Amino acid sequence: MSRLGNIGGRLHRGEVSLDFVGRQKTWYAISGLILVVSIVSLLTLGLNFGVEFKGGTVFQFPGKAGTTTSDARAAVTDSGVVKEDPIVQKTGTGWRVQTESLTSDNVAAVQRSVQKKFALSKPDDVSPQTVGASWGKDISGKALQGLVIFLIAIIIYLSIAFEWRMAAAAIIALAHDILITIGVYSLVQFEVTPSSVVGLLTILGYSLYDTVVVFDKVRENTRSLTTSNTMTYSQAANLGLNQTLVRSINTSVIALLPVAGLLFIGAGIMGAGTLKDLALVLFVGMLAGAYSSICIATPILADLQERQAKYRTLAKRVQAKATSAKRRSKVAEPVDDGGDEVQDTVPGDEDAEETTSVGAGGVRLVQQGPRQQPRRPGAKGRPSGKKKR
Repeated sequence: MSRLGNIGGRLHRGEVSLDFVGRQKTWYAISGLILVVSIVSLLTLGLNFGVEFKGGTVFQFPGKAGTTTSDARAAVTDSGVVKEDPIVQKTGTGWRVQTESLTSDNVAAVQRSVQKKFALSKPDDVSPQTVGASWGKDISGKALQGLVIFLIAIIIYLSIAFEWRMAAAAIIALAHDILITIGVYSLVQFEVTPSSVVGLLTILGYSLYDTVVVFDKVRENTRSLTTSNTMTYSQAANLGLNQTLVRSINTSVIALLPVAGLLFIGAGIMGAGTLKDLALVLFVGMLAGAYSSICIATPILADLQERQAKYRTLAKRVQAKATSAKRRSKVAEPVDDGGDEVQDTVPGDEDAEETTSVGAGGVRLVQQGPRQQPRRPGAKGRPSGKKKR
């Protein structure tokens, strides 16, 4: 068996345990810090909406060796008709420049400027496209409707299949993932496109899938928990989390590898800018979902469950049992007072020995060997050897 498989088996059997639930304050602090940064970024920087959401004109044209982003931006702004700073993206061997909405005359002026800057044969080599903001708003509205319906369906399903506390913990973890993903988009100022919206909806199902797998194991471990005094709800939930930990890590790593290839190799190294919108939201969302299913959802569930009277009573019984066992173990421990031992042989019998142990705890007599029987009054001593007949 591989080393990872061996660790997974030991985690499943409870031989090794990582205390995720017991360290919930640490996870809450980390998530709180990330969420604060995300909210501050959203309030200050905002989101960089693409042309599909705010409207505008997009120019696509081929590039040449040695062309930089500044060259492509200057080719558009030198036309004199673009007032706002354009957004420039490299697309393989060409360029994509987004400006505010322009009239047909202004579009022609930009085409001539780009043709002159890059020495193109004709203005038609620059492909313009004008997009209205209503299209992006329509897409956003439908996506929001789908999100609301999705969340309602998830709450109903989890409440029926599990219980409402599990549904609440899963929804809180899901909101945590969405807010972090949107915050990262705001920090890096990646363009929000319809692909970003699709990726955001995709990670919702992925995040919930991992959480439900953990919750199913937790439910199995806590089904008859109140009938015994072996562990509290938090301990049983942490055991279920450890039993599914390796599975969650394997699933997350396998899912993140191809997405990381799209983001860092496809968009970062090879310059396929159209891939980064989808790749970023998937990468951040999957990473946040794997983290929340382990460190956020289950600790929140344990906190909600421990508020119930039956689990508070169970926790007291488990604590009392552990205290009693600890006391018994202390009583059963051998006394080692570190004193000196003085051996004293009882006179008259070389086979019977008594050891006097003197130490910090007092004096103890420890007898070694056969004990000499007391002599009856009036009895005569009999010499050793055979009896005379």
